[in-house]
Amino acid sequence: MRFQNILLISLLALGLSGCEKNSSQPALVLEGKTMGTVWRVSVAGVDPQRKAALQQLIQQQLDRDDGELSTWKSDSVLSHFNQYQGNAPQPVSADMADIVTEALRIGHKTSGAMDITVGPLVNLWGFGPTKQPAHTPSEAEIAAAKALTGLQHLRVIQGVDGQWLQKDLPGLYVDLSTMGEGYATDHLARLMEQQGITNYLVSVGGAVLSRGANANQQPWRVAIQKPTDRENAVEARVDLQGHGISTSGSYRNYYELDGKRISHVIDPTTGRPIEHKLVSATVIATTALEADGWDTGLMVLGSERAKALALKEHLAVYLISKQGDGFTHWMSPQFKTFLIDQASQ
Repeated sequence: MRFQNILLISLLALGLSGCEKNSSQPALVLEGKTMGTVWRVSVAGVDPQRKAALQQLIQQQLDRDDGELSTWKSDSVLSHFNQYQGNAPQPVSADMADIVTEALRIGHKTSGAMDITVGPLVNLWGFGPTKQPAHTPSEAEIAAAKALTGLQHLRVIQGVDGQWLQKDLPGLYVDLSTMGEGYATDHLARLMEQQGITNYLVSVGGAVLSRGANANQQPWRVAIQKPTDRENAVEARVDLQGHGISTSGSYRNYYELDGKRISHVIDPTTGRPIEHKLVSATVIATTALEADGWDTGLMVLGSERAKALALKEHLAVYLISKQGDGFTHWMSPQFKTFLIDQASQ
């Protein structure tokens, strides 16, 4: 699966990193590639001889997730749903139903800013499985793509004998890239618990979740990166306290088109990449999936609307906005409870 963040980059480069300074007994660290990004698992108190077996189990789990959610693989469950041009309910797994249900919930809470039906626009602007456009899309092309979007056209059906997705717009194209990393991260956490591992930090791309303590019996700490190309520039550090965290940013995944920087974050309302001053939104939530959904919606909304929504919904949020030649930050009261320290501004 290829997500909107299509570069294979390190966890810190994406904006988040586990911190285990001065550990006399380093954690067992496993790494690999999935969904167009990287995954990383750190576990404490685990026999190193289990490393190969754990690596295999992790990759198998992520391959299953990729086989469900990928828009880059024509044989994935989601691709089959997107290719289907009818309106009959299509059977999906309980996990697939869960991610779409959460996406619809957050989508409505953000007034449609987080929209998993935005796939036609993502593809139009060259951040899906199609090539980047040679020129800026025309108003007619944007309007045509927008006509194929809308959360109101998608619903989840939960029954005693299964789950289904249904669309009333034949051309509806669902893109779960905005929540896929959180979805997979939660699955890695579940896998660790199934393996009897209670001290871990797991991540897929920019979504992270931790439980327990590191090998030095200290809380797992996560660093939020400054919006800069310098990979080790830390903005703040947090103790997740068993929660998930995810960062969405407009400062890394972009390209130049007709002399203009094109962000991968698409505003469903305008049908265009965002152009406001908000460059990074970090959210801490009960699950990585929830955090991964909220951060995208807040990025689309921009600084002021994101602040208002964070306060209304009591979200743990950290925003970084461009101001002149520098940056400003804002954090919600809920985020402050996780904060360890913050770099001087």
